[in-house]
Amino acid sequence: MIVFRGVEKSFGELAVLRGVNLEIEAGCTTAIIGGSGCGKSVLLKHIIGLLKPDRGQVLVDGVDITRLPYRELVEVRKKIAMVFQSSALFDSMTVGENLAMGLQRHTRLKRHEIQKKISASLALVGLEGIEAKFPAELSGGMKKRTAIARALVMSPEVLLYDEPTTGLDPPRADSINQAIYDLNRKLGVTSVVVTHDMHSVYRVAEKVAMLDEGIIRFDGTPEELARCTEPAVRSFLESARGHEWLERNNNSGAYHATMDQ
Repeated sequence: MIVFRGVEKSFGELAVLRGVNLEIEAGCTTAIIGGSGCGKSVLLKHIIGLLKPDRGQVLVDGVDITRLPYRELVEVRKKIAMVFQSSALFDSMTVGENLAMGLQRHTRLKRHEIQKKISASLALVGLEGIEAKFPAELSGGMKKRTAIARALVMSPEVLLYDEPTTGLDPPRADSINQAIYDLNRKLGVTSVVVTHDMHSVYRVAEKVAMLDEGIIRFDGTPEELARCTEPAVRSFLESARGHEWLERNNNSGAYHATMDQ
């Protein structure tokens, strides 16, 4: 679904991406991991065309979006939706108005059709009936779910999540992980989750790619990641919450079976 070929990106003298090669499978949830400041969010923004590489190609569904004129890029972007780290809801708008904005701008749906899609998207994340609330009336977890619902309302083929559990306490973070997992199972969308939280990786990812020093240091399944002997990968996993993840990863199949229940 998404392919990076030799992607390089620098900001001034700072080289962030140094030749990224990566394939993201359709219908799969792929986690992009790595230390703070390694370029994970920069990689994500290349998928939606918010950034263009200095060198290399980014293909979405076989189309090199780095060479597209703006109008054609907009058409590709309609396949993709992004859930921002801060949720990025408009404070002066209700939940319903936040969700309606993209539909009003990019479709010719009638008002009742828009309302139907809004209600259906909120229901998918367990937030039925909150259309009239303002973001200030929502908890942190509800804001994250609303941001996911806003992404879903456009019926995307690709969902991008930028640090979706940042700033949440463990129970709320776990509810977001569950929502990501459930949505992938129900809708079959291609999901890309940028995170430094191995707890989230363990719960949602089918594939994992690790970005380190501007290149993809690892690309494989969570089980393969746990067995990886690459020094940079081991160092990352063994830091902070990595030990806990390595222990729990051995029971990942059992955990996912529990999630399905």
